[in-house]
Amino acid sequence: MKLLPFLAILALASACASKKKIKEVDYSETISRDYVVKESATNGVRPGWIEDAEGWATQENMDTKKFRFFSFETEPKVNREIACNLAQANARSVIAAEITTFIQKSLAESTEGSAAIDANNPKTQPMRDYVSNTLSERIQSLVHGAGVIKTYWEKRSYQKSLGAKKDYFGFTCAALIRMETERLRTAIEKASEDLVEKADPEVKENVKKALQNLDEEFVKARHGEV
Repeated sequence: MKLLPFLAILALASACASKKKIKEVDYSETISRDYVVKESATNGVRPGWIEDAEGWATQENMDTKKFRFFSFETEPKVNREIACNLAQANARSVIAAEITTFIQKSLAESTEGSAAIDANNPKTQPMRDYVSNTLSERIQSLVHGAGVIKTYWEKRSYQKSLGAKKDYFGFTCAALIRMETERLRTAIEKASEDLVEKADPEVKENVKKALQNLDEEFVKARHGEV
């Protein structure tokens, strides 16, 4: 084998392998921030699951067929307890928000969906109102069994000299959430059924087609399969 083609293949293989690796973030890296981390749960290493929960779970050989993984990180709070309580309490809202966004995206990208949510068609108004104002809350009520399996906190010193609006200390907390895939699918199915019911008879079939197999598509998308 010639040397140059061999090196090219080796470089390509290395690049592919590196993409699969969900790295922890080392605070010694030069990244522009308006704060300095004074304390943290892991003494300076930010867990990879905060940015990519599904990728981290795959890398750690978690059961990604039976469960789906989500993460949520708070804005700075006055103390660690408040931040972590908030992170854990937001488990359902995190999942609901992601499902809602996926449903909206599916409707917008679909030919049938685009017709169904046409802003110029007054018959779509009830459904559009439902998507905008009620869908996320409805999904939260359907999401059961979501559990927090990891948390991570930081004590940050925000500094005007680094670009913050003022000097202050704040605590942030992140939660890693696990939910059974079948329960997730059931919640999406019921939410889709609710949405179809809100559609005017004239566009009901279009909406139904746009949301067909949405539960499977959502699971595949989170696992990087679509």
